[in-house]
Amino acid sequence: MSSGPRPPSPGWVPEIAAAVRGECTPDAPLAPRTSIRVGGPADLLVRPLDPADLPPLLAACAVREVPVFYLGGGANLLVADAGIRGVVVRLPIDLGEESIDGERLVLSGGAPVSRLVQRAHVEGLVGCEFAAGIPGTLGGAVAMNAGTRIGEMKDLVERVEVATADGLRWIPASELGFAYRTCRLPPGAAVTRVALRLRRGDVAASRATMDADREYRRRTQPLTWPTWGSTFRNPPGDHAGRLVEAAGLKGHREGHAQWSDLHANFVVNLGGATARDCLALIRLARQRVREKFGVELELEVRLAGAFAPDEHA
Repeated sequence: MSSGPRPPSPGWVPEIAAAVRGECTPDAPLAPRTSIRVGGPADLLVRPLDPADLPPLLAACAVREVPVFYLGGGANLLVADAGIRGVVVRLPIDLGEESIDGERLVLSGGAPVSRLVQRAHVEGLVGCEFAAGIPGTLGGAVAMNAGTRIGEMKDLVERVEVATADGLRWIPASELGFAYRTCRLPPGAAVTRVALRLRRGDVAASRATMDADREYRRRTQPLTWPTWGSTFRNPPGDHAGRLVEAAGLKGHREGHAQWSDLHANFVVNLGGATARDCLALIRLARQRVREKFGVELELEVRLAGAFAPDEHA
């Protein structure tokens, strides 16, 4: 849950900033950069100019024992009220060279998921209907194998380019261990580019499928409120939202956070919510569901930052 202790050397921020080309912002607010609009600042927020800037940045952080956290589009994320210690890396939308070759697209890991749909339809390609409306970046979508009831990233990904302290390299999808909301990337790696295989087809029919899926989500999910998306993974053969609702928590509030009264697996920020408020909801739901149904709910939302010892999910 924590990104680690504050680095001991007081001079690490200018040292790290000098090791990378790009935008470096000390004490950068993170709440506006997350979809739930909750959380404290990053010690240092870095936006590298190019994929080649990442390995020296990561190497410099490793030498100085500065922790690194990758921030995508800010969906599926709860940042601690105290913020995140160390370096937070946010990849630019146009990081890395993009290309199109027949039915294969190579897109930036920092690009929004919506770019996949837009570029595919311009080229007459289909197969990414599930991606319509998924928030966040392509790199983040790969890292959690994002998807909906009609598909997920593992259905499209051929390989990914990753950056580590050792350099840049491509990894085939067969080595990524894709599973339900899971992808096994190398430790500390950032997804800089994604190669996806689609197919030629009826773009009008594809748009109709996406419109229907978006309309279904508008009816069933609290998309007009700040939210990180689904809180818990669905247990085998069941739905987390059904369990939370059956435990009597649909619409329940803690401070300025609430289990949505539209979908009980979504926490919404009613305005001014804190990470502590959100964690209180999560703890209560896990406890109630465990006591009533004997089911241990697993988090889908990621927790990041300097949480206090008494803050846990």
